[in-house]
Amino acid sequence: MTTTATAVRQNLWANDWMRFGVRRLGRLLVSLWVVVTASFLMIHLIPGDPVRAALGPTAPAELVAAKRAALGLDDPLWRQYGAYIERLFNGDLGSSLVSQLPVSDVIAQRLPATLTLAVLAFVLAVTIALPIGVGVGVLTRGGRGRRTELAFTAGSVLLGIVPDFLIGVGLVFVFGVSLSWLPVAGNQSPAAYVLPVLCLALGPAAILARILRVELVSVLDADFIRTARAKRLPARVVYLRHALPNAATAALTLGALILSSMVAGTVLIENVFSWPGLGMTIVQSILDKDYPVVQGIVLVYGMGVLLANTVVDVTLALLDPRSIIRED
Repeated sequence: MTTTATAVRQNLWANDWMRFGVRRLGRLLVSLWVVVTASFLMIHLIPGDPVRAALGPTAPAELVAAKRAALGLDDPLWRQYGAYIERLFNGDLGSSLVSQLPVSDVIAQRLPATLTLAVLAFVLAVTIALPIGVGVGVLTRGGRGRRTELAFTAGSVLLGIVPDFLIGVGLVFVFGVSLSWLPVAGNQSPAAYVLPVLCLALGPAAILARILRVELVSVLDADFIRTARAKRLPARVVYLRHALPNAATAALTLGALILSSMVAGTVLIENVFSWPGLGMTIVQSILDKDYPVVQGIVLVYGMGVLLANTVVDVTLALLDPRSIIRED
């Protein structure tokens, strides 16, 4: 009888995970289709002739016509869409109208700088948020430390709502122009990483710390924490082994989402600090009307965000399998 009940529970668990996997895969495929279609339509919705814009107003009409024919821009829209999808399946993102380099090569050259910036900023944000969120949570538990709570809330809200580029301009003015302590452009030295990484990390660190503090205060009042204290467990065991893992679930979910938003947020930061990544490349490509490069970078950003969201969903399901059941 016990064996039969265990088998039934295992079958239900496997079915829940199968439904979860099918839902996530379907959502990912639909989202990918939307991103791909949007990147295709972008070149057709923008006014003007991209080939003429890229080759310049003095380019001979024959050259413009030949380039348009080579790119298939004279074909019906549905045929261009089909050819675009087919090229994507073959890993062909086209060639730059300006440099004539394959778009995949342009992205491969610039992507490491963008990922390095985003990952360093994420690590710094977590490093800042974890001790501050936990520390303030412990100090303000049960209505204590009212002034500390007000100061923390005001500071974290202010940092969370100020746009990254304004923080960047302020950091450049203080540490780059006024004090001349740090370089404000490029990534040629370790010191050049300080300002852009700090600029990208401060806002997310404030949000993460606030979420972590709220979750920790809630967990510290839970029954299982009272039970742990009743057993006279050391405070570090109560906080690190019992309270922090439960409080970190929401912060982990938000943190992964912040990582994907950081990758997208690098567009502004890279242009503030002349960082040679995808963000600076896409802005320059827009100015040059180099739409194949713009399409390719938009695809990379879109797919990166979708992949990060899927990883978040799976991680949350692994940490809390009840979330799978709650979706049914």
